[in-house]
Amino acid sequence: MSELEYPQDLRYTAEHEWVRSGEDGTVRIGITAFAQDALGDVVYVSLPTVGDTVATGDACGEVESTKSVSDLYAPLDGEVTAVNGSLDATPELVNTDPYGEGWMYELRPSDEGAVAALMDPAAYQAQLG
Repeated sequence: MSELEYPQDLRYTAEHEWVRSGEDGTVRIGITAFAQDALGDVVYVSLPTVGDTVATGDACGEVESTKSVSDLYAPLDGEVTAVNGSLDATPELVNTDPYGEGWMYELRPSDEGAVAALMDPAAYQAQLG
């Protein structure tokens, strides 16, 4: 197995989610390479609904794999502005491209500065052990 990647332009959470800031003030959210590797083959993804308001730490969806079911947790307070509809038909995108086509949903954070408080790649990798 190749070494797992952690792109430098992302922020990370202890719950193994990544956050990418967009130019329009929204953020895109997905699960890390570590999380998808630990889950195994992803077979189903349940996402929040566009318009939902989420709070940091709230469970807002699920990722089901051949091994287990894991909750998705909101990394920030905000409103869901988009979901990745491609995951309905091809949930395996989470495994094959976790930082690209396997993204989960987009959020307009209540506090744009909150993104900076998330872990940088080095801090995330350090907490993995």
